[in-house]
Amino acid sequence: MNKASVKLLSLAALALALTAPGFARATADRSTASGTASPAGTPTTLVVGATANPHAILLNLVKPDLEAQGIDLRVIEFADYVVPNTALISGDLDANFFQHIPYLESNPEWSRSLANAFGVHVEPFGLYSVKIKSISELKDGSTIAIPNDPSNGGRALLLLQANGLITLKSGAGITATPLDIADNPKKLQFRELEAAQLPRALEDVDAATINGNYALEAGFNPIRDSLIIEGAQSPYVNIVVVRKGFESDPRIQALEKALRSQKVKDFISANYTDGSVVAIF
Repeated sequence: MNKASVKLLSLAALALALTAPGFARATADRSTASGTASPAGTPTTLVVGATANPHAILLNLVKPDLEAQGIDLRVIEFADYVVPNTALISGDLDANFFQHIPYLESNPEWSRSLANAFGVHVEPFGLYSVKIKSISELKDGSTIAIPNDPSNGGRALLLLQANGLITLKSGAGITATPLDIADNPKKLQFRELEAAQLPRALEDVDAATINGNYALEAGFNPIRDSLIIEGAQSPYVNIVVVRKGFESDPRIQALEKALRSQKVKDFISANYTDGSVVAIF
């Protein structure tokens, strides 16, 4: 086994160790070191970390397009929102595709070391329940689960405010927390959980705000099953992220052209007819 393969296996072990539950699944053994030049006639490797749906699906869709340009795209799947940034900073990935700008900017180390290369789509954020069918059924003191990371937690509260359930203090923005609630007429209780755990928490709470990709993985149709949902003009665009200084890397430019192609736009339109994924290009 060569050193690059050992490195990839170590990355998989890292993801398994730090996600609960979690996994990192490589589509194939890596043949060249990340970011290094390949021998003449050997494909250039591009290793991208992603959450499964729709990010890894879209990446695998464009693998043949990059292969035709001599780029061997390797997709590693993660089940959480932290390890992909850690792995990118450490150089174990060349890029990742799972997050939006507010999430990237929520951590000083991430925003200092990483950069937005380009945007691809939005996944409207929604409120879900297995106990009620409408927000009008929320009783006083109902418990709502929200993501425990600053950007997605604030996003959840802004969604609830937009639908009249709470009012936030003046100036509270995308990093708002339950402490920023100025008016809570139903005396709603909030439980902050890791974003990936929210679908599994639905039996224990009255409702939960869930990111689009995790809603899809849990079998929800965001348009049909959500009690309330963001509009298509959401500012939370999902982006491909690289280490700072690599935005103009030819491999990243080729990936941008492939992911922002008519082929991908048509695929999204045909396969996400529920509006759970919306192309921005």
